[in-house]
Amino acid sequence: MKFTRLKLYHYPATRSVRVKWLLHELLGDDFDVEVVPLYDGVQHSPQYLEKNPNHNVPSLEITLDNGERRMMLESGAMVALLADLFPEKGLAPAADVFSLERADYLQMLHFATTSMDMMLWQIRVHTHLLGSDSDEKTTIRYRNKFTQEVEPQLKARLGEHHHICGTRFSAVDCVMGQNVNWARAYGLCQDAMFSEYIGRVSERPAYVKAYS
Repeated sequence: MKFTRLKLYHYPATRSVRVKWLLHELLGDDFDVEVVPLYDGVQHSPQYLEKNPNHNVPSLEITLDNGERRMMLESGAMVALLADLFPEKGLAPAADVFSLERADYLQMLHFATTSMDMMLWQIRVHTHLLGSDSDEKTTIRYRNKFTQEVEPQLKARLGEHHHICGTRFSAVDCVMGQNVNWARAYGLCQDAMFSEYIGRVSERPAYVKAYS
């Protein structure tokens, strides 16, 4: 079974940017995008909930060669699958053989989409979304955890190589680049090393298209 078309349900400045970026890296412009107006509440409509019961973005619609359409959720899963589907693009170490490079790649992909995501989301929720229900202690806890635990790990990597998993750009950078941008919007990742990293990845044509 093969797929014939991909469609991304997307909203700017959300986790769907990382998937859009990777799709541009892999396919150029040869995929479809539908913007889901989150601030209008479209993600809670019955039509969208049929596609994504978690009422968020991204959602990836995969059209199979028999005409059937299937939905895929979770940005980290999308990034992992898509990078592996196009090995000729060299954005993920080979999945069919063991390598330390593959282990490191998966470690950082899941670190970015779980631990880092959770911290950044807690900071966002308690800073901008909950209003009077926000908890300052939660914000402080996760800001401290991010600066004391996450940033040193990333700086150590970027001190050795230009990208998160080595000398070459990989699909992990689509996630980590988006996370660093997200963190910087909240006053985190302010070291020059992070500015230089974003400067490098933002020169890529696919990045420009993803963020345009």
